Amino acid sequence: MSPREEIDLSRVRTIPVAERPTKVSIDQFAPAPDPLAPQGAFDRFVPDILSGKALRDLVSAWTETVRRRRTVLAMLGGHVIKTGVQRPLLSLLDRGAFTALAMNGAAAIHDFEIAMWGNTSEPVEETLGSGRFGMVEETPALMNRAVNEGVKGGLGIGEALGRHLLDARAPNAGLSLLARAAERSIPCTVHVAIGTDTLHQHASFDGAMTGQGTHRDFKILAAAMRDLQGGVVLNFGSAVMMPEVFLKALSTVRNLGHETGAFTAANFDQIRHYRPEKNILERPLQDGGQGLSFVGPHELWIPLLATLFLARMGEEPSRDS
Repeated sequence: MSPREEIDLSRVRTIPVAERPTKVSIDQFAPAPDPLAPQGAFDRFVPDILSGKALRDLVSAWTETVRRRRTVLAMLGGHVIKTGVQRPLLSLLDRGAFTALAMNGAAAIHDFEIAMWGNTSEPVEETLGSGRFGMVEETPALMNRAVNEGVKGGLGIGEALGRHLLDARAPNAGLSLLARAAERSIPCTVHVAIGTDTLHQHASFDGAMTGQGTHRDFKILAAAMRDLQGGVVLNFGSAVMMPEVFLKALSTVRNLGHETGAFTAANFDQIRHYRPEKNILERPLQDGGQGLSFVGPHELWIPLLATLFLARMGEEPSRDS
């Protein structure tokens, strides 16, 4: 049996190290830690590689966008509101870090319950079997009434809920994004798919009013995106609803002739999802801009972002609200 033919490695052509292209060099390495450095200097102690570089790029683009008074849209999924990051988000809102907020129905429910009762988030596994999941009395009664009355008065769902919390002097309104946005006249929209939220399980729910209100919020969101070119889009934890709504609103705005070409988009979630990657970070940025993906828990990322942003804007994070 004859041996197999082997390739002759002696003829391999090599190049000097000095001519080899590389992606990593020591000037990108993190410096030694400094435990006495201020919190707002944290990004100076991470490598200028991968997420470390992306973090610097985002904070730089974000602060520059705010200083130039361009559009910054923040989108929120329901889980984000349950991770205890209301105060960091409110500090950002107060500092002008967002020109508009958009959230799904679950986020609005958690925000509303925090404002009214100081607690939220049911243990689904413990209540689903008995049919008790989503069957609390007060939340749907108040929220459905606020939506129905607000929409009849020409409001979208977000503003209707925010105004209700302010008018009702909710005990914890100071911890509500809905209330703070209404108080500051910042667009805050709520995007609902009927059947996805516990409000829809109750007789007080009016599908026509909710449909009209969430469609109005879609149009409010699109209007807030008209000057998105050179702006920033931040998606916190919405894997389906907000990426889909954002893509349609962006197409609508571009169809109407508004310049929304190059902008910075960032997605934050615990794992990578298809829709945020495609609908926020890739498809909208074919004409330029940058898409940045960050993976990790919201309870770490959002306080860190707020600290870095406020430090770059010359302020320390607020400790109250």
